[in-house]
Amino acid sequence: MIETRIERLLLQLIAPVVAIGFAALLAAGILHFTGADAGMVLGEVVAFGTTPASLVAVVNKATTFYLAGIAGAIGFRMLLFNIGIDGQYRLAVFFAAVVGASVSLPPVIHVAFIIVVAMAVGAGWAAIAGYLKVTRGVSEVISTIMLNAVATGIIAYLLAPGRLAERIEGSNNIRTTPIPPSGWLPGFDFQGREVFGFTLVAMVMGIAFWVLLNRTRFGFELRASGLSLRAAAVSGVNSKRMIFITMVMSGAMAGLVGIPQLLGSSHQYGLDFPAGFGFTGLAIAILGRNHPLGVAFGALLWAWLERAAQILDLLGVSREIVTIMQATIVLSVVVAYEVVRRVNVRRQQKLDGRAALEPAEEEGRIST
Repeated sequence: MIETRIERLLLQLIAPVVAIGFAALLAAGILHFTGADAGMVLGEVVAFGTTPASLVAVVNKATTFYLAGIAGAIGFRMLLFNIGIDGQYRLAVFFAAVVGASVSLPPVIHVAFIIVVAMAVGAGWAAIAGYLKVTRGVSEVISTIMLNAVATGIIAYLLAPGRLAERIEGSNNIRTTPIPPSGWLPGFDFQGREVFGFTLVAMVMGIAFWVLLNRTRFGFELRASGLSLRAAAVSGVNSKRMIFITMVMSGAMAGLVGIPQLLGSSHQYGLDFPAGFGFTGLAIAILGRNHPLGVAFGALLWAWLERAAQILDLLGVSREIVTIMQATIVLSVVVAYEVVRRVNVRRQQKLDGRAALEPAEEEGRIST
C-alpha cells in the first residue's frame, strides 16, 4: 500500500518536472537560434532571480497569484470556468479601498473589515454568474466575460474626481482616498525588504480550502459533483445549489486577490493599480492541479519567472522568452498530466486483474 502511494506520488511529480525541463530546453533553443549565449543568459537570470530583493518581490507577487489560483481552483473543482476573476477582484479591491478609507476603526478591526468587504463584493459579483447558470443555463464563461466588461465600466465611471476618487497633484493619476494607517497590514522585514503580511492570510486560506475540500461533507459533495453531476444528483446532491455556492466561494476568494497590494503597499486604488491576474490565476490552478500545494508551487514559479525576466532587457534579450516559457509549461503540464492519468488507469487495471485472479488461483490450489 505504501509503495503504491509512493509510486502514485512520483508519477504526479513527473508531469511538472518534465514540463519545466521541456520549457527550459525550448527557451535555450530559441536563445541559441537567435544568436544569444543561452548558458550566459540563463545564468544571469538565475543570479538575478535569487537576490534578496528578487526573492521578496517573488513572494509578494506569488501571494497575489496564489489567491487568484485558489479562486480558479475552486471553480475547476466543480467544472466551472470562472473567467470573471479579474473583474471580481478589481471591483472588490476598488470598493474595499473606498469603504476602508471612509471609516475609522481600531487597527485589527479595520483590516478585518476591509477584507470582509472585499470578499463580499467578489462573492456578490460572482453570484450573478452563478444565478444565471442555475436558473437560465447561461454559461459561466459567457456571463463572467460580460461581467468583467461591466466591472471595468463601473470602476471607470466611479474612479473620477468628484465621484469616488481624486486627482494626485502634479500627476495625471487618479486615485481613491488613501486608507488611514489603522487599515494597513504590516509586513515582515527580510534584509531591508518588506514581505506582505497578507502572505500569512493567503497561506491560511489555502489550508482552509484543503480542509473544506477533504475533511467536510460539503467538500465531498463538491468533489463528487465535479466528477459527475448526474451521479452526484442520484446520490442526493443538489447540483444547482453546489454550482451556485461554488461560484460564490470562487468570487469571495477572487475578491482577496488585490488585498495584499492594497493593505501592504499602495493603500489606495488608482489607475496604476495592478490588473490582469485573472487568466494568470487560471493558468496557475491548472499547473497546480487545483491542489493548494500545487497552486503555491505554480504561483512561486510564475512570480519568479516574471521577476527574473526583468534582467533580460539589460542583456539585450526580449523578455517575451519568459512568456513563451510560461505558455509552454502550462501546455506541457496539461499533456503530461493526461499521459500520467492514462498510465495510472492502465496500471490500476493490471492491479485489479491480478487481484481478481488471486482468489481463483487459491481455490485451484486448495481443490488440488
